[in-house]
Amino acid sequence: MDFFQSGERNIAGMRPPDAGSVDERMMMRALELAEKGRGMTSPNPVVGAVIARGDQVISEGYHERVGGTHAEINALDSAPGGLRGATMYVTLEPCSHQGRTPPCAPRVADSGIERVVIAVRDPNPQVAGGGEALLKDHGVEVSVGLFGRFALRQNEEYLKWVRTRRPFVTLKMAMSLDGKVATRTGDSKWISSEISRADVQRARAASDAVMVGIGTVMSDNPRLNVRDLEGVRQPLRVVVDSFARTPVGSNVADSSMAPTLLAVSENAPEESIRALEATGVELMRLDDAGKVDLGALLELLGERGVTSLLVEGGPELARGMWQAGLVDKFVFYFAPKIVGGCEAPGPVGGTGVACMKEAGPLTIDAAFEMGPDLKVVAYPGGE
Repeated sequence: MDFFQSGERNIAGMRPPDAGSVDERMMMRALELAEKGRGMTSPNPVVGAVIARGDQVISEGYHERVGGTHAEINALDSAPGGLRGATMYVTLEPCSHQGRTPPCAPRVADSGIERVVIAVRDPNPQVAGGGEALLKDHGVEVSVGLFGRFALRQNEEYLKWVRTRRPFVTLKMAMSLDGKVATRTGDSKWISSEISRADVQRARAASDAVMVGIGTVMSDNPRLNVRDLEGVRQPLRVVVDSFARTPVGSNVADSSMAPTLLAVSENAPEESIRALEATGVELMRLDDAGKVDLGALLELLGERGVTSLLVEGGPELARGMWQAGLVDKFVFYFAPKIVGGCEAPGPVGGTGVACMKEAGPLTIDAAFEMGPDLKVVAYPGGE
């Protein structure tokens, strides 16, 4: 586990190592550039590129937005002169296929660049080593793997989606130090600090979709949109609501803020569905024994190009997602408060396991100071 102070420099939540060699310094710069595109490139990855001759940077580029020019081409186009003998450092394998934009690998091969250092290969079946092979066929020296673990983490959402066509799911919860997400009366505003809540806004801006359950809608009437950040897109708001109980006057039913998808079961009344559809909300029946089929919902979102899903719901939705094995990452914000009480809920509902050996293992990856709070990042699995 690594521990960070708020605002400390990091790459996708990982502390950058000391970059000693020229190759390491240039690749670290490419990784930093890639972060500039976060939240704007989906369903494409974030990518950064640096062109250098020795320890002198010639030009830089990153993938700025979906449908825009790729990082490698931005770096090539901003280079002032000839590139013969130069090296390109790129965080993801250059593409070799025609997509929204022309392929990058042929441009790199024809540029005079002598060497390409790639952090990680692209598992996209349309690439999958094709870019590397094309470069080598044109006499370009290629090496792969430098700071690969940073590049893998940086694009963990894209990499899962391109392999499975399901979004990468992050479960976010704020709780007191004794593990309570609300008081026994249901009061939960505010558990975490303004600094932590601003961090959540950034997480929303970087996500394709945000999900809550009907319990959160009824108790908190959340907006689930990105606020206080300029130039960002609004994520799709997803509500798991088996019986279509979402009030037509609720914030999530206001389509002027952001689009909303309501997932309901076969038991949802037609009258309620029609009333919600009249507000502009999209409804989808995904039934599993009278409840919403969460796995089918993720399949649907993946088909729509949603690569990253931030789950912000309450204990019951967290229980459903965790028990179904649908959570890829946990982000918990611990506030220095004690709520106490047997009736105050914890972050994951249901009956829980009967004995400790049945508890789901996690690996704590990093912890961050967020003002007075502590942000903990963990992944399923462990020893």
